[in-house]
Amino acid sequence: MASSLTFYLCAGLFIAFAVYHFFILPKPESDKPVQNRSALIGFYGSFYSFFSQKGILLSVCFILFYRLGEAQLIKLASPFLLDPRDLGGLGLSTYQVGFAYGTVGVLCLTIGGILGGVVASGGGLKKWLWPMVFSMNVTNLAYVYMAFFQPENYIVICSMVGFEQFGYGFGFTAFMLYLIYISQGKYQTSHYAICTGMMALGMMLPGMAAGWIQESIGYSNFFIWVCICTIPGFILAYYLKIDPKFGKKS
Repeated sequence: MASSLTFYLCAGLFIAFAVYHFFILPKPESDKPVQNRSALIGFYGSFYSFFSQKGILLSVCFILFYRLGEAQLIKLASPFLLDPRDLGGLGLSTYQVGFAYGTVGVLCLTIGGILGGVVASGGGLKKWLWPMVFSMNVTNLAYVYMAFFQPENYIVICSMVGFEQFGYGFGFTAFMLYLIYISQGKYQTSHYAICTGMMALGMMLPGMAAGWIQESIGYSNFFIWVCICTIPGFILAYYLKIDPKFGKKS
């Protein structure tokens, strides 16, 4: 019964959000179908247009590696919180994990994302890129702390989970804005679809190996490994070329 009510509530919320966005989302003049001689020409044309952009190899690498550490952490966060302490986890109950990660974490993630959008609209993506890159990656140290010291205080655990999720939400803003930035052009929608596909690939492939890595080296070393995996994101961000005006609210 509880599960049914939960799904009914989610369905109602999604319907309400869909109706709201139908009326509230902007409808710019540039948002219109592209006239092509055939769908096949449009399909190949969108790929050619995207991958012929200057510096696209760097952009693709950034999309794939920006969340390399987070892609692995997110797979093991809940098992780490649930596993008993003698196995390196925190030994929380399912309810406690649900509240810490599913309530506190989601709330902090949402606040971080909203705040990221607000500050980016004021200063632009280029200005806020580095604060967001650091926010995305440095907050992973919260799990290093928990893995080494295994805190028993539930408030501390919730705070650490919320801290990491807030950083992820704030840092993810830069990622999404950069996807929009490189999706500009004749085939904006198709370009963005290509970007989101690569974004999913960048999460899926590292996540597939996360469990095996953790079983091989343990939770403490695993979360250190996650922090090491953030280095490619820092390096690639250094070489990105971004228009200083992009992202600013006019």
